[in-house]
Amino acid sequence: MSATEDQPKTGHAGLDDFFSYPFAQAIQDRRTRRVAQGTSLEHGAQPYTSANAPSALRPLEEAILIASTSVTGAVMHDGPTKKTDGSPELGTMFLEVAGRAASSADNAQATSFFMTNDEGVFLIERPRGQKALDLFKEIPPRWEDRTEDDWLSFAAAVKRKVYDGRFSMPDKQWPYFLGWNGQMTNAPGTTQFLPVVDNTRQYINVLLILLSEPKGKAPLFIDDWQPFRPKNVMEWAGWAAAKLGLVDPIPYQPIGGLKQARGGYSSVDVPAPLGSITTVRTDYEAHFLFQNLMLTAEALRLGAWVHGAPMIPHVWQRDPAKGILGLGFREHAGKTFDSRFKRWPPVPASQPAYVGIDGVLEGLCPPYVRDMDAAVDQVLEEKFGAEGTYTNADVFAQSYKDKATAETYMKAAGHPPAEAIEYTKEICRYLVETYGRFPAHTDPFHLPGIWLQCSHLEIEYYEQYANPRHVKRQAEGKEIWNR
Repeated sequence: MSATEDQPKTGHAGLDDFFSYPFAQAIQDRRTRRVAQGTSLEHGAQPYTSANAPSALRPLEEAILIASTSVTGAVMHDGPTKKTDGSPELGTMFLEVAGRAASSADNAQATSFFMTNDEGVFLIERPRGQKALDLFKEIPPRWEDRTEDDWLSFAAAVKRKVYDGRFSMPDKQWPYFLGWNGQMTNAPGTTQFLPVVDNTRQYINVLLILLSEPKGKAPLFIDDWQPFRPKNVMEWAGWAAAKLGLVDPIPYQPIGGLKQARGGYSSVDVPAPLGSITTVRTDYEAHFLFQNLMLTAEALRLGAWVHGAPMIPHVWQRDPAKGILGLGFREHAGKTFDSRFKRWPPVPASQPAYVGIDGVLEGLCPPYVRDMDAAVDQVLEEKFGAEGTYTNADVFAQSYKDKATAETYMKAAGHPPAEAIEYTKEICRYLVETYGRFPAHTDPFHLPGIWLQCSHLEIEYYEQYANPRHVKRQAEGKEIWNR
């Protein structure tokens, strides 16, 4: 398709303009533009008082932004199911089949966006598996084939209202907001996107993947936040031998104890310290999705600004009596470490965990699961159960030339061995028994600490202070989009 006459014609001036914007130009034009329509900056070197009322994003504009973070089709497993020596290579790493608009480690699709505007706080839900496939039976999967009603229908299908009114903090200064952000962020008329990354499922999934390496090469997981604590005669003997210099020191707690270290399945030469793996790269996708939002906003001729979100723990909380109107996540208390004989573990293991919103977005961890064995079983069910990622051939086959080809892969892709499953459960049990929370070395839900504001800009401010090129497209957008 060329950049001229071959562009799709939707009959909507804004959509036609959106589709005609070259990607290479979007990369070059992208800039942070902070000052939303209706915002006054009355102090400092460039004072400005707005004469305009705030201007909310059009529903279509929001719908396109939502789509830029959402499902766009299905992924393909285009990798080998055998190692170079002919032994099995695990081919069932992914958690999801539905593909999203940004890359995701093991296709975990762990990032959920909360969106807030003048109307309220919304969760942008992530359609999965058959539900995602069914959505595209009703709405064209290709953006260029969608009408305005299709865009709005897609947004309505994934948007769930959680609260009335905007996010709000008692003050727009520290310790709720950082620096000058508070004077311009979350302004009336703007739309904010806040990512929240569920670490729980992917943490379990990564353990299963790593422990599916061949026997004798699988990693030995160690808790580098705890010293070795012998629990039986064999371990006391090992501890004493290490103190006498007869064997190598045992500085940290091997999970599963010396039995696991010497059992032949895990290798002491491949240690995996939990303190170093943190979010197991699950949070990377949130940053890719932010770039999608920024470029989409540029194509829509909007202002876009990634900046510091409300500070933790306040952003997790919701206490109207204190003026804190954040996410309202459940706070789950872990173990206390108030004994003078016990060393406090590093943050976040020593802190309460924010584990989800009941019935809205729940982590795969206590109190939402009976125990961690059940949590591991749930991940396996979601992947290999009756309607799992690697069971439903109709969904899995979407990116293959035909269903038979997809089924050939599914049959050869493998399953984590029993030893991997049992050791994964032992690691997860250990974390809850030791710290009273899962995970312990990172949070169940991770906040990247930033959010994105999209807005109609205060063009007059930029006309007064900026090079005209800086907001040329946004100024033209007022007429094109009838803002």
